[in-house]
Order: sequence, then structure tokens, then C-alpha cells
Amino acid sequence: MLTLVLAAALAAAPAPRGIQAADTVVHIPRLDALQGVNAFLERAGVHAALMRPAVWHAELHPFFPLEPGQPERLTALGVEPSGPVTVSMLGGGRLTCTRLADPKVFQTRANEVLATAGSEVEVKPRTSGGVTSVLVSRESGGQAGYALKGKEACAFLSVGAGFVDDGAGRALLKEATRLVSRKPKPDGRLSKVPGVLYVLQPRRGLVVGVDGSGSELRLEGLSEELPLPPFQAAGTSPYGAVKPAGLLVSRARVAPRGVAQAVGNVRARIQEVCPTCPPARVSAVARGVSEHLTGHVLLLVDSVKVRGSLRTTAARFFAPRQALAAEVTDAEAVKRALAPLKEFPGAKALEDGYALDVKGGTLFVRQEGRHLVVGNDESVTKLLLAALPQEGVTLPHAVDFTVDPRRLARGLSQVSLMDVVSDQELAGLFAVGLEMGPLLANSEQITGWLDSAPRGTHRFSLTWTLPAASP
Repeated sequence: MLTLVLAAALAAAPAPRGIQAADTVVHIPRLDALQGVNAFLERAGVHAALMRPAVWHAELHPFFPLEPGQPERLTALGVEPSGPVTVSMLGGGRLTCTRLADPKVFQTRANEVLATAGSEVEVKPRTSGGVTSVLVSRESGGQAGYALKGKEACAFLSVGAGFVDDGAGRALLKEATRLVSRKPKPDGRLSKVPGVLYVLQPRRGLVVGVDGSGSELRLEGLSEELPLPPFQAAGTSPYGAVKPAGLLVSRARVAPRGVAQAVGNVRARIQEVCPTCPPARVSAVARGVSEHLTGHVLLLVDSVKVRGSLRTTAARFFAPRQALAAEVTDAEAVKRALAPLKEFPGAKALEDGYALDVKGGTLFVRQEGRHLVVGNDESVTKLLLAALPQEGVTLPHAVDFTVDPRRLARGLSQVSLMDVVSDQELAGLFAVGLEMGPLLANSEQITGWLDSAPRGTHRFSLTWTLPAASP
């Protein structure tokens, strides 16, 4: 019965008129269903200009601003306020398909806009096979136009140099003509995630559904290319009772076949900050430990404290004050596997493990009963050890996480201008902090979960919460 209901819902939802070879496709089944997402963007836009609805509305169409919350303005453009919109983005341009309330109004308004593309532009609609189309060259570069049949229209804009015809515009015109001439097929990927707006990246096997309200933005999706190990089905976690407190707190249950991969990632990071540590012995310790891990882990990133230029590997490693706990099956066997650490350069034996002095800071490897804890800050390592619960709690997902947006904002603000000048990646972080920092500082929390899905994919969800709006 449930299968029949889902199938009927999928068939009823307007299918995307998108280009299959597009890098990214954005599909909105109903423009008038975006009120919740718009409400979140309006509040978020007070603190981050990039989140303002007007910014996103301008990207929905090549030459019209589509405003979902303003049906009279959509009607004035000839666009159906309750109709679907599909945007296809390619390296050579983008194409948007809309359902029309009045094709004649749309054609008139589109021709008026296209006529301003250049001083010598002449708009000449052509009709062939029931499809009316226009293609003009733009003085600012590339070409623009549309294809129209019945109440379906696809408009496009190509990127180019002046009036030079590189073929991209004609290729988009061909796609627009094809899309308005055929009934689109339902896309089964959209039935797998909830949302009122969908983002698809076919080449990456990514589909994300988006929904929201005045205080929340919700994303749920599937991806084939997340750089993560496989995870075990949800169940009882020894860390399930830990209360989130920090910039990031995440619990996970790695599947047995993914444990070695996860340990390998940690080993590689340690080797980076300790190049004098003998690689063969580091690998041997990692293998010995991984043989006795259950796959249950807990990550705590307390905060960010930059201690120098982030251009160095050591500075990047020690900037986030963090510790990782992992449950072990045999405490004595793990102690024996860790014993070679005492002979590493800069190593010092502790009552419950080892401290390893490396360039930029100190690594702590400590063990308490069935828990192994690795950290790059002594106080955070102790904090995590003290927070370890005595009994487990059942969790609904293989991975869950909680982010404190205020601590994240403070962390992003520590990227220095000198680092920005010399490192493109750090420049990106600086830009994110500059644009999104005020919004993060005025957000309540960010939470999410992740599960493994068939054929190596991962299913994920994220909820961004703002403080409750004033009555």
C-alpha cells in the first residue's frame, strides 16, 4: 500500500525538464511551495547577504527574477505561480524551464529583455514544428534566447566572448527545443528524499531535497562520492549518552570493513605532524589497534585556537582542539599494540598512555578501560575521558553530529589576512567566515545524521536552526 502511495505521489509531481548532461540541476516541483524555505532565507539574510531570497531568485532564470512569494509578479511575466521550475547548469551556460500562465505575455516580456542584449540586436521569433524560438547574441558575451511550445518555455543564456559564436548558444537552443517538445519522464531519485526543492549532480550521484520554515532549513540527500568509510546499521552506542558540548560532537559506528580505512586516515594525519616517527612502526601500531576496535567512535572538537600561520601542516592540525574516542574489544591487547610508542622520538609515558611531542604541539594517546582516546590538546583529551558514559544508548542513525555555530564563527574569524594572500584554500575559509560568520553567530545549532546506503552510497541529513522568532 505504501509503495502505491509513493508511486502515485511521484507520478503526480511535475517531472524535471532538465539537461541530462548538466553539471547541476535544480528542480522545484511547485513554486508556491517554497514559502518555508523563503521564510528561513529572509531571516538568515538579515545576517548574510548571500542568503537573501533576492539573491537566489535572480539565479532561477537567465533573464527574469522569479519571486516565488510574489504570484502577481510571476503572472506579470507570464509564468504560472504554482508551476514547476527546472534549472540546468553547465560549463557553457544555464537553461531554465517554466510552465506558463500566459504564453503571449511571457513571449512579449522575454522579447523586451532580449532586445536590450546589444545596440544592434534584432529579436526575430521563428516557429518550426510548433516550437517558437529566439536566439540573440549579447554584447556582454555569449547568446541568449528561449524555446516555447504551448504552456512550456525553456530560456537559456550561454557564456562567451562578445559576439563570437562558439556554438554554446545554439547547443542550448537545441536542448530547449527538445525539452519543450517532449513530456518529461518522472525522476525516481526525487522520491528517495523529502523536499520542496531538489538539487541534483548526476555525475556525482548526488541528490539533495530542501525544505524549511522560519526557524529551520532542512536538507536530506544521497551521495555516491562522500569520502567516508562504510557505516554499520544503527544500534546501541557506548557513546549514545554523551551530551553535545563543543564546536563539533559526532558519534559513529564504522562497519568492520571500514575500520582499517578509518584508522588509516588517523595514522596518515599523525605521520604528517610527526615526520620523524618511523613510518613502518606507525603503521604497525595502527594495524595492531585496528584489530581490536568495535567501530564505535566519538569525536569532540571543542574549539579552534590558531597558534601561528595556518599555512603549515602542524598549525592546521593543532588549530582545532580535538579528541577522538574509540571502543576496543580487548583492552590488554590494545595496550600491547600501543607499547612501541614509548620508543618514538619525543615520546613520554603517562599513567594511562603516552604523550608524543611533535612540531607544533603534543599528541596524547590515553586508554581508560575499553576506551582509547587520541587527542591534540591535553585539556580536551581529559574532558572527553571524563565525559565517557558507563552504559550505552540506542541511536537511530549510524552517524550523528551537532555543531555549535557560534564556536564555528569564532573559529573561522581566526584565519589571518596574511594566510589568505598566500593560500587559496584558506582564502575560501576567510570568505566563508566573512560572509557567513555573522549568520553563524546568530544561529542556534546545526545538527545532522548519516547512514550507509546500498551500492556504496551514503544517506545524510542536516538541519540548520535559528533562534525562535519573536512573536
